[in-house]
Amino acid sequence: MIEIVNKLLWGIATIFLIGSGLYFTWKTHFVQFKFREMVRGFKGKKEGSISPFQSLMMATAARIGVGSLAGVALAIHMGGVGSIFWLWISSIITAPNGFVESCLGVIYREKDGKYYKGGPAYYIDKGLGNKRLARTYAVLIIIAYIFGFLTIQSNTIAKSLTTKMDIPPLFIGIIIAIITASIIVRGVKGIADATGKLVPIMGVGYLAVGLVIIFKNFPLVISLLGTIVKEAFNFKSLGVGVITSALIGIQRGVFSSEAGLGSGAIASATSDSNNPIGQGLLQILGIYFTSLVICTTTAFIILTSNYQNLILEDVNGIEITQYALQYHLGNIGEWILMISIVLFAFSTVITGYYYGESNFQYLYPKYKPRHLLYLKILTIILLIIGSVIASQFLWQLIDIFVALMAIINIYAIMSMRKDLHYEWNTYKISKHRKT
Repeated sequence: MIEIVNKLLWGIATIFLIGSGLYFTWKTHFVQFKFREMVRGFKGKKEGSISPFQSLMMATAARIGVGSLAGVALAIHMGGVGSIFWLWISSIITAPNGFVESCLGVIYREKDGKYYKGGPAYYIDKGLGNKRLARTYAVLIIIAYIFGFLTIQSNTIAKSLTTKMDIPPLFIGIIIAIITASIIVRGVKGIADATGKLVPIMGVGYLAVGLVIIFKNFPLVISLLGTIVKEAFNFKSLGVGVITSALIGIQRGVFSSEAGLGSGAIASATSDSNNPIGQGLLQILGIYFTSLVICTTTAFIILTSNYQNLILEDVNGIEITQYALQYHLGNIGEWILMISIVLFAFSTVITGYYYGESNFQYLYPKYKPRHLLYLKILTIILLIIGSVIASQFLWQLIDIFVALMAIINIYAIMSMRKDLHYEWNTYKISKHRKT
């Protein structure tokens, strides 16, 4: 039953995501390819505030989690090699959705002490005037991140470490919970500072390892490029056809890039930038780095191994990536993956918690400090539970909530497209005057 619901919701979500992505691509004259203007978004930083770069690192931390390691492997396992092509295509087409939602996040954000807070719940309420839908989205994102995304990160860390070091998963979950608690008690600034330092190091480190493997297998990689495109349109692939391959690729693409979910807008809203368009352009870089760079690196690490020989049950996806790295680098490959998993997953955990907290604050604007303490305690407990729960159940549950978030958010940003048109035209006029 859960699988049928999953497919139905993702059929609707896919139409929404692709349709809106194409619409905003047309209206912004292919904003996803304006790379020079994206880089300009890094400017700006006030003392004691959260810079555009830190907000980008927060969003990237949430995107770059185990979906970039386990999710890509799961896509290949379930949808075949062709699913990687659809992951690429969906990331490029849906990138304008991430741009628009980040712009709206800045436009409709609210002051939170000396920092800012915002996101879809805020712009659905203030911009669209639909409090009921805003509350529904806030509840969904709390469940999706606090109950879903965070637990799958904990589950993946535990699964990887127990394979290598024979440590009880429950013990690993407790350690993850303790480290997380030490950061989230410091609030949004502590989270922004942590991700600002963590994401560049872990991203560049993993990419360096991946490039070594790619260059060692360069002729095979070139051949695989053709295979990926060919299999993407192979109607007999796996006996289920191109539609299944496309849907799985799009699912994993959205899961990794989060473009269209609205979560990137939560991070964008924290920035001290007063330039909605610049903040939106900047977020596209995070989408591309995660989906087109990190996810593609993982895909080639797997596809250049003999991963087909694996016999798996209760597939998380990380087992496949782990096997592939060991295939290429021996025992050191397992250690590299283990470190990558801990860093990738942990960065997602701390940012994902903030996403949940921000929406909790929306639902209960008159909250007291002890209420946030309860949320932190709940998060810690769920991280421990996530380390021992079944992987497939978690992935299926998360996919359902991600689809629901996408449907609501895309409806909202399409309904508020006039706000984007106004900001975009103002930006173009300002840019023209400067030149």
